[in-house]
Amino acid sequence: MKKCLSILLLSMAVLAPNAFAHDYQSGRVGIDHPWSRPTPPGTPMGVGYLSITNMGESDITLTGAETPRAARISIHESSMKEGIMRMQPVKGGLLIPAGKTVELKPHGYHLMLEKLSQPLAEGESIPVQLDFEGADDMNIELTVEPLDGGMKMEKPEMDHSGHQMGN
Repeated sequence: MKKCLSILLLSMAVLAPNAFAHDYQSGRVGIDHPWSRPTPPGTPMGVGYLSITNMGESDITLTGAETPRAARISIHESSMKEGIMRMQPVKGGLLIPAGKTVELKPHGYHLMLEKLSQPLAEGESIPVQLDFEGADDMNIELTVEPLDGGMKMEKPEMDHSGHQMGN
């Protein structure tokens, strides 16, 4: 029993750093799971997603970001209007209210990496500096994750027993 417990604890110690490798904290700001998607060759734009938690007692604002991999990073918001998905820059920065978390995710707020120097490849880490008003700037890395979110899609089995093939 002690041997099993020792192996379990050792396994947890080895795996724990990887489980939290996507988390960053500086002062009262926490960043959770910063990630991006791979881009096809020739695509000049990429995206960045993450959650920003303000653990302080006053509001902060994400005012911008930089990376050596793109000429510019802007903060955008996607929204559905009259059945059409629209995307526009967020003017004045993204407010992170005191004690709240704001999620940058697909079909919502996101970072737009403009004029990429090269495509974003699955498995690589993209260095990014997040610029804040009311908090210290932070250096993070966006992990480029597979388009399927890392889940292997199984081919569904289909039952065709009730169907007849045409002649």
